[in-house]
Amino acid sequence: MQGSAGKLSVPTIFFLSRALHSIRSTREKFKMRVLDLWMKVGAVAIVVLFIASLSTGHAYSAANPKPSPCVAPEYRQFDFWIGDWDAFEADGGAKVARTRVDSILDSCVLLEIYEGTDGHKGESLTIYDVTRKSWHQTWVTNLGQLLVIEGKMQGGEMVLRGVDHGTGGEERLVQGTWKPENGGVREVAVVSTDGGKVWKPWFDLVFRPHHSAP
Repeated sequence: MQGSAGKLSVPTIFFLSRALHSIRSTREKFKMRVLDLWMKVGAVAIVVLFIASLSTGHAYSAANPKPSPCVAPEYRQFDFWIGDWDAFEADGGAKVARTRVDSILDSCVLLEIYEGTDGHKGESLTIYDVTRKSWHQTWVTNLGQLLVIEGKMQGGEMVLRGVDHGTGGEERLVQGTWKPENGGVREVAVVSTDGGKVWKPWFDLVFRPHHSAP
């Protein structure tokens, strides 16, 4: 009796084994749930931190905008031409065109839009080339014309010069001069067919602030 009392019966061992297995299974499931929860929490935290970093980056960019590369004083030399203008013959003649000059591309370029009263239209892009310390202008028209002129400020005037190629192959030097005058701008152009020895008048315009018709 004493020997048999110290032993566990087979059903009891089977029951205990099942109970132990159940406990271990429950423990493993609990660990997996905890791990899964931590993974979800970690994923949410990563997303939150990512969004926060983007917001901080946008806020920093807004508060610290990238400066324009065209900040040297030379870039502002031709700003006196910016505006909405009516162009007249300097000798008091009638209006010949409306010209709009805007500063574009982060204040690096001047865009001119010319609309003549005779149907002649043109546009130009003007920029200061800091690498060569020179002003450059490219002019194109609705007549298929192209003119490239370059130069610099001289005595308070913008002086640009280049070669005009005619449709017949002929060439002539052209020079344009812009300067502020009486609240407007005056542009004088001259041409030379002998390499610059003798200059002849081409046109003389005065730009005055545009006023809409009543």
